[in-house]
Amino acid sequence: MQTGAIPFQFDLTDVVQRARRLVSNRLGDVTLNLPFVSIAVSPKDRERQIAQEIVIRLKDRRVLSARECCDDCIDRALTSLQEIRRTLVDKQVELADVQDGPLYLLVDAMVLGIRQFLTFEQRLRAIDELPADRARPDFRRVPDVRQAYLDALEILRGHLSRSLAQVAAVAGVNLPSGGLTLHYQGAWPLEAYRVPEQQGPE
Repeated sequence: MQTGAIPFQFDLTDVVQRARRLVSNRLGDVTLNLPFVSIAVSPKDRERQIAQEIVIRLKDRRVLSARECCDDCIDRALTSLQEIRRTLVDKQVELADVQDGPLYLLVDAMVLGIRQFLTFEQRLRAIDELPADRARPDFRRVPDVRQAYLDALEILRGHLSRSLAQVAAVAGVNLPSGGLTLHYQGAWPLEAYRVPEQQGPE
């Protein structure tokens, strides 16, 4: 069960700063909302096509459509996250010639979120020292560590879901009715994000 705690915060300083540079002196027909910044962009046709592919590939991923209750659930979610990361990195390769575009920025925000979650997860593994004689198939992690996993996966699910909603906006498609919980749409929970550092004039 998730408690609503924020066991770690995402740091999207680089993404936010790049987003602000992206819209300098530009007008756009699509508004993207990220933590701490909203931007108007005009995606290229190729970006729209790749964005559609991302929505299709991610809409049924388990980690975005289910909540965990035990250690086996957590392990399956971690596997699903690795699959999502591979898909996103593949799409970054396809977007290599438009790294200054809005879709690459969104995909980067998703990859960055997963990377920061996995760094936090490594710290959890390092402190999880449940004695072997207490280990059970579905509940083998220390209770406090398991709860930290559940809470961290919850905020990551929200980050990926809200990011995917922005990818759908680039694609010009509606979000699928299944997979993404309505709870994860709407305003970004800013308490789950570090306030971006201010960048001086370039």
